[in-house]
This record gives sequence, structure tokens and C-alpha cells, in this order.
Amino acid sequence: MVDTTPLVRAVDHFADRLRAAPQSRLQRSAAAEALALARELARWAQRVEEPGAEPREMPDAGMFAAADQITVAGHDVALVLCSQGEVEDAVRLVEEAQKRAGV
Repeated sequence: MVDTTPLVRAVDHFADRLRAAPQSRLQRSAAAEALALARELARWAQRVEEPGAEPREMPDAGMFAAADQITVAGHDVALVLCSQGEVEDAVRLVEEAQKRAGV
């Protein structure tokens, strides 16, 4: 079994930072960056769960839902990862997105 704790912690930390961010920061880029990450993580999980199927795109639920969207997508992908290398790749994606979001 793969330990996905580092990924869950990274996702939860990013989500907490988004929830604490001022609206102006969310409007500038943080929410868009979070949505892009959520979509990428959701596609990843779907490709593992439904190989060969066309991944569905996570909808834009608005800037105030971005934290919840990365939480859901991050926890979903954590359930399907098969190796520690995949966990490390996913953590890197989250950390890079958080850095770009500036939160």
C-alpha cells in the first residue's frame, strides 16, 4: 500500500491557504491556479479509474469553491496512486501550483 499522507497534507495545506486568502488574491490568480490543479488531479484519477474513457472536466464552480475543488480532486487521486513516485509527482504538482497561486 502506498503512503499518500504527503499528498493529502499538501492538498489540505493549499486548500487552507486558499480559504484564508483575501478575495483580491483569489481574483488575481489563486483561484484560477487552484482550479487548473483540481482539473489536472481529477483527470489523473479518472485516467486510472477509467482507462480509455474520455476524462470529464471539473466545472468552474467559482473562486470561493476552489479550495473545496482541490480538496476533492486531491483526495480522489490519492486513492488511486500506485507508487511512491506517483505520490511525489502529485505533491510536486500541488506545491508548484500553490507557489504560482501566491498563497
